[in-house]
Amino acid sequence: MSTQPTHDKLPIRMLHDRVLVRTDTSQGERRSSGGIVIPATAAVGRRLDWAEVVAVGQSVRTVEPGDRVLYDPEDRAEVEVRGVAYVLMRERDLHAVASERLEGADDATGLYL
Repeated sequence: MSTQPTHDKLPIRMLHDRVLVRTDTSQGERRSSGGIVIPATAAVGRRLDWAEVVAVGQSVRTVEPGDRVLYDPEDRAEVEVRGVAYVLMRERDLHAVASERLEGADDATGLYL
């Protein structure tokens, strides 16, 4: 009889206003809109990153799983679940939401990022 814990197979539920996101792992060189290659070592100011929402707590009102969100990578708590790295944050730490479900919303700014 095995007494090994099976916590890696248990479902995970986010609590309160927490949001779990999967970041874009391509932290290498980038390309500008004009086609100029920007190396990963180039010094830039405070740069925000995009991530995909994987799970949300029951108090989260503005994002849903599958949305893309803009966040500050300096303010993050990383966690690894089943070998995949995620970032855990509060809903108030998100700067923007990008989702097809927001098209035609009355409070949309009309900006396309």
